[in-house]
Amino acid sequence: MTITALLTGQPALFRDQEYSAIEKKEVPGPVRIGWLGLEGDAVADPVHHGGWDKAIHLYPQDHYPFWNEQLSDHFLLKKPGAFGENIASRGLVETEICIGDRFTFGSAVVEVSHGRQPCSKLDHRFGRRDVMATVVKTGRSGVYFRVIKEGDAEAGSEMTLIERPLPEWSVERVFNLLIAGGYKRDPEAVRTLAAMPQLAEAWRQRAIGFTLS
Repeated sequence: MTITALLTGQPALFRDQEYSAIEKKEVPGPVRIGWLGLEGDAVADPVHHGGWDKAIHLYPQDHYPFWNEQLSDHFLLKKPGAFGENIASRGLVETEICIGDRFTFGSAVVEVSHGRQPCSKLDHRFGRRDVMATVVKTGRSGVYFRVIKEGDAEAGSEMTLIERPLPEWSVERVFNLLIAGGYKRDPEAVRTLAAMPQLAEAWRQRAIGFTLS
């Protein structure tokens, strides 16, 4: 994957009295990558965002043409960061990225923990009622990484796949099972996810819940 932009943001008033850091700006030059993500980035809601399993959010720019058609060339899509991503990339999408994949990220190393579970903030950000539902329907979720090795990274460099322990478990497949309702059709797969250490804790707990229901 090629990094087309690195982005960070700080909490700001989003709607009513709610704050969000979804509005992110491109950072020029090298950026320090710590255990909790890019230096200078922050979250407004630490219960649902940030932390070890959600240190860095990548959204493929490969999806932007699709969204331009869906959202009538929305102004947010004219530059990276429309989906609140830290990494804007090109080259691989959710069908080609697997849980547990490890990538170089400059001198850092990151590991895929899960896909992004969309929320209503996307609808509000784009001024539409169908963005969140479209993400669920199409699996264009984006990817979360945890940091395995700290380092520095910058836009224009390549992210190289260095480990793939779970080639059968693409982010798209797991998203479909746990977020888009697919668990009803493949309970055995969900049981496997419930015991998968590479999968983010929140999604493992979700899988466990489905096995008990």
